[in-house]
Amino acid sequence: MRKLLLTGVASLLASCAVGPDYERPQTPEPAEFLAARDSRFDADDERAFWNGFGDPLLAELVRQALVANQDLQGALARYDRASALLDDAERGQWPGVGATAGVAETRLADIEQAPPGAGTSRSDAYRVGLVADWELDLFGRLRRITESQRAEWEASAADVAAVQVALVGQLAASYFELRGLQQLIRVVEDNVRLQQESLEIVSARLDAGRGTEFDQVRASAQLERIRAGLPALHARVRAAMHRVAVLTGQPPAALVDTLSRPRDLPQQRPVIAAGTPGELLRRRPDIAAAELRLAGATARIGVATADLYPRFTLSGLLGTLAGDPGDLFSSGSQAGNVALGVDWTFLNVGFVQARIAAADAESREALAAYQQAVLLALEDTETSLVRYQQSRERTRRLELAVDAAAEAVRLARLRYERGYIGYFEVLSADQELVTVRDETVQSRTTEVLAMVDVYRALAGAPRL
Repeated sequence: MRKLLLTGVASLLASCAVGPDYERPQTPEPAEFLAARDSRFDADDERAFWNGFGDPLLAELVRQALVANQDLQGALARYDRASALLDDAERGQWPGVGATAGVAETRLADIEQAPPGAGTSRSDAYRVGLVADWELDLFGRLRRITESQRAEWEASAADVAAVQVALVGQLAASYFELRGLQQLIRVVEDNVRLQQESLEIVSARLDAGRGTEFDQVRASAQLERIRAGLPALHARVRAAMHRVAVLTGQPPAALVDTLSRPRDLPQQRPVIAAGTPGELLRRRPDIAAAELRLAGATARIGVATADLYPRFTLSGLLGTLAGDPGDLFSSGSQAGNVALGVDWTFLNVGFVQARIAAADAESREALAAYQQAVLLALEDTETSLVRYQQSRERTRRLELAVDAAAEAVRLARLRYERGYIGYFEVLSADQELVTVRDETVQSRTTEVLAMVDVYRALAGAPRL
């Protein structure tokens, strides 16, 4: 009989879990990225793309950020929490064993005594033992709970990777913005020197009786206008330094000395493999997290559905019971019991069905979130590739414009000194050179930031 019972229990435990099994949904997947047709983005490992810029300081800052950034520490703590909850869910599938001990004193009323008035109204009982409880997971409720928690644990790991990608992108963007601003300050200072030279030429002509005071005032005004842009640039530089420091887990002013020495924007560029949209969907951690949460929500439908079926619990006690502490553990004090409990909420079927409907709605919401994450990832990648290509082309054309504007200034000054043109033409040429130099530096910065966006859109988890 016992063998038959164990065989039946084993068969029931091997039965399928109720509720739907997760299946990956179909998503739109173009054959290629349109913006990658005319460009090559080849790299051995884009996950360490920052090394491709040839800047050791940037690589060191990334290393610090991936160790000490507080947002990342929070994501790691959430991962640890999910790991602990998964461990708890897995242990819930196996018998729980505990120890129990106690002492009880019982006093009986006269009418409860046998026979009444016998005078045995008081008795003591001492007990020590081990208790075990085991929910027989016949319909997969516990397995679905574990399945859901495992999906959440894996999703939290993907969240950590997503935070890492975002962190490296933010750090690289802030660092290159800082370098671009420092380079822009240098351009403005060069423009100040250029305008000072113009003012000296105008003043010399005025002293020689060949110029006008009006030209001198205009040259002086142009000089001060250019100088007026420096304080705002210096403020932006300091703000960028603060941002880099905080991203690396340090106080805002911690890196001011380290970052104060200007550096050019990198001439070296990492080249990133765009791959196919299908490859993108397999490596982006935000998409992985969204899909895993969809799988977890699907499993929770099974958890709710299992409440439509009876829940069987097997419990047991093995211990010793005696009326005197000295008699504990004696041969006659051994006690034990085994019980099979049944809990069936079929009378509350309306409540169970409401929970099932809620779980189904949660699953549909997770499906919509996953599909939206896929669409946003494709959009993000296409847009970042286009912006990078167009920023490179704009920078190339502006560099040509700088050469032409510088030559125009040289010729305008020469003609002004010879008296062929007025100072208005010289001022116009100077302003054009100032403008195009500023735009070129900003375009170079935009180009590097666009490359960072390409990494952020395409990368998997960063790797040092």
